[in-house]
Amino acid sequence: MRPAYAGHVEGINPGVSTVVVGLLGLVVGAIAVLAFHLSDREQRRVPPRPEPDLDDGLVRVLSVLRSAAVVLDADDDVLRASPPAYALGIVRNDALVHPAVRDLVAAVRRDGVIREQELELPRGPIGSGTVLLQVRVAPLGVERMLVLADDRTEARRVEAIRRDFVVNVSHELKTPVGAIALLAETVADAADDPVAVRRFTERMQREAQRLSALVHEIIELSRLQATGALSDVRTVGVSDVVAEAVDRARTTAAAKNIVITVGGGKDALVYGDHNLLVTAVRNLLDNAVAYSGSNTRVGVGVTERGGLVEIAVVDQGVGIAQSEQDRVFERFYRVDPARSRDTGGTGLGLSIVKHVAADHGGDVQMWSEPGKGSTFTLRIPAADVPSAQPAALDAVARSDQTPAVTQATSKEVDA
Repeated sequence: MRPAYAGHVEGINPGVSTVVVGLLGLVVGAIAVLAFHLSDREQRRVPPRPEPDLDDGLVRVLSVLRSAAVVLDADDDVLRASPPAYALGIVRNDALVHPAVRDLVAAVRRDGVIREQELELPRGPIGSGTVLLQVRVAPLGVERMLVLADDRTEARRVEAIRRDFVVNVSHELKTPVGAIALLAETVADAADDPVAVRRFTERMQREAQRLSALVHEIIELSRLQATGALSDVRTVGVSDVVAEAVDRARTTAAAKNIVITVGGGKDALVYGDHNLLVTAVRNLLDNAVAYSGSNTRVGVGVTERGGLVEIAVVDQGVGIAQSEQDRVFERFYRVDPARSRDTGGTGLGLSIVKHVAADHGGDVQMWSEPGKGSTFTLRIPAADVPSAQPAALDAVARSDQTPAVTQATSKEVDA
């Protein structure tokens, strides 16, 4: 018995079967040819070469540079950046932050010419702070770029301060010099009037004294700003410093009937320069006397706490407004220019105090309220003297010094 489908197979036209078989063979052959070509293409294709790492020598050089250094690949992605590059805000999230730097890189890529430019850029993503950078971009091989940046912010600030200082000095010197010249002409014209000559001569003397004080303080300030201002550091007795400063301020205070009160620890010792410390305390006293009314008191207190010796000068003067307090230590700044002219102030006294404190590893603080007076506190690290040696070191500190006032624990010096 034949299967049921046998009749159907026998019923297929032999010609149709031949065509179907031929078509199948053609398809299989086409597929085989295509597979062969694909395989050949894959074999001929050159695999992409991995980008070579940075040369070890270059990496070592970049690591010791003080400049901020950034290496970019062909797509301007950051391959390597030094810590200063992140600290200055040049690189963030492994990419150049500032469009100005990216534009400089693009310009160098176009023509291969090394470019250098000074750019003032935002210091961070928020706020108004800026940083001044000297940026240099150069090709590094075929596709890479090297970005170097030097922080010029502090140098520019110092340059501006120096320029302002020269301008202010010129102005301050011009005023007394011009006054002396004018008064000299007036004296010549009034030669027959002894009273006028005496009056104008006294004014010439005041202007000459003002000029002399200004020149002296400019020289003193310049010396303090020079490297190694403390050339002769030794143990200094604070009581001697205060006594000498008070003695020097005696004449000025006596003219206004001001009493100077001194009190506090007489055994405090610091390391430093005796003469510079006297200058600092004397400037604080002169300032207190100049801005205090007649028949008032100026106090000087010495305390030691937390490893610091504090010399506080307290007055009952006019006081300083809060808006002015941040500027009182600036050179040539005067809260009341008219009063400074009357008292012969130069505007350099507190700036000198600030520099003396800094050179001794300390600082100067202030409290003031209009109508109630001011307190300026000079804080200097106490001398770390072994307990068995304070007497001997104190004797050394007092040698070659002649105290102008014998200080007790609490006393008054009637100026």
